[in-house]
Amino acid sequence: MYIGSTSELGLRQMVFEAVGRAVDEVLAGPAASVDITLTPDGGVCVADGGTGVPVYETEGADGPGLEALLTHVQAGVSTRSRHEVTIGFCSVGLAVVNALSRRMTAEVRREGVRWVQEISFHGLEERFRELAYLNRGLEITLTDLRRPDESHSVRLHSPGGTRDFVDFLDGHTAARAPVETIAFERDDPRMAGEMDIAFRWCSCPDERVRSFANSRPTIGGTHMAGFRNGTAAAVTAYARAQGLLTPTDPDIGADRIGAGLTAVVSVKLDRPEFEGATRGVLGNSEVRDRVERAVRDHLGRWLKEDPERAAAVIDRIVRGARRD
Repeated sequence: MYIGSTSELGLRQMVFEAVGRAVDEVLAGPAASVDITLTPDGGVCVADGGTGVPVYETEGADGPGLEALLTHVQAGVSTRSRHEVTIGFCSVGLAVVNALSRRMTAEVRREGVRWVQEISFHGLEERFRELAYLNRGLEITLTDLRRPDESHSVRLHSPGGTRDFVDFLDGHTAARAPVETIAFERDDPRMAGEMDIAFRWCSCPDERVRSFANSRPTIGGTHMAGFRNGTAAAVTAYARAQGLLTPTDPDIGADRIGAGLTAVVSVKLDRPEFEGATRGVLGNSEVRDRVERAVRDHLGRWLKEDPERAAAVIDRIVRGARRD
């Protein structure tokens, strides 16, 4: 139950728990890098430049700090919650990784095919790339030494943060973006956290929206509801001011602003509340209003300051809403 699956997904989740601990150490100190190496014997080595795991006794735990960290579920959970990178389902930490790890190779020969389960380099790279985008300035190096004749390494670093993330997501389409990326960061004590949001529209019909809470991927929640509501409110207000909507036309709904939209919505909270069977939905009610207000204000200003580019976005959304 701690890692969500006994398949490769669960194996990867164990790696993510270890890397999450390393990233927490980096974000809390002067270091700025995490190295992940897939070793020739099938193991995974995670190293960070942090100050190191404490070895002294911690309050409420039996034995020294390091021992408790490796033997007690959720031991050593950070009090600096806003910067804690929640990669695991329950953020259970290294104890579960330790409990479930041992030297083992699963090999199946069936119908003339030999099956061996291994950690996918590309699956890890995808997740660590997200971490680099969501934590601007963080440097992650992933090295694969499992096959000496095919060893390779990637360095993941994003000076532009979520703005770069949007560029990356849009790189999968050749459609031209009619507007530049709209991006902002804001620390909001009323939601006990910070938001980092970047988005833009392109001429393609698809929607590519990714959401995160404390660097953990989410499948929706109050931060996404606030983003969509704030975007719809800003678009509606601008369209009415420009006479693109008549007094009898209804407001643009939050479900009408997605065509061609690429967005990354990231929040980091002191006390995130996750809901749903897989804990993948953010439930903090105060986040919805704060994100909605921030998106509405920021997008509203951009629409007024750049009317030529704004027209390309607003006209398309209004026409789409009327067709529906």
